[in-house]
Amino acid sequence: MSASTSTPPSTGHAISAYGTSSRPSVRTVVASLWLFATLNYIYCDVLGTHDPEYLRALLTGTIGGVEMSQGFLLGASVLVSIPMASVLISRIAGHRFARISSIVAGAIMTTVQFATLFFGTTTIYYVYFSVIEIATTSLIVWIAATRWREEH
Repeated sequence: MSASTSTPPSTGHAISAYGTSSRPSVRTVVASLWLFATLNYIYCDVLGTHDPEYLRALLTGTIGGVEMSQGFLLGASVLVSIPMASVLISRIAGHRFARISSIVAGAIMTTVQFATLFFGTTTIYYVYFSVIEIATTSLIVWIAATRWREEH
């Protein structure tokens, strides 16, 4: 008797003929990693508002020499939308688009997060979250590039 597998769309988990669950699909892993990265981005920003030095700078409208203009905030909004959209895209888009967009978005987010470590004053909590975010988005790129095959 062979143990064939199928992937129900509702769970994203491969189920064997014996009814036992195996590892989640790559699609589910990538979406989960995007969610993990997004939550880390958000919490780092929220935690920053508890840093008195950062909060004082935020209230002046200039942080690390960067003016918090409407244009800058729009750019930051677009940037933070990338990982949020990637959660959804990696779950519902077609294989090719989801895979390529995860590679591109992961490369962008990894590069941007790495670059932010060299601007302004970095705090220990910011470095901590940056390491997690860089590792996560790098892992997304690696998984999407090397492990994500079309599901049948």
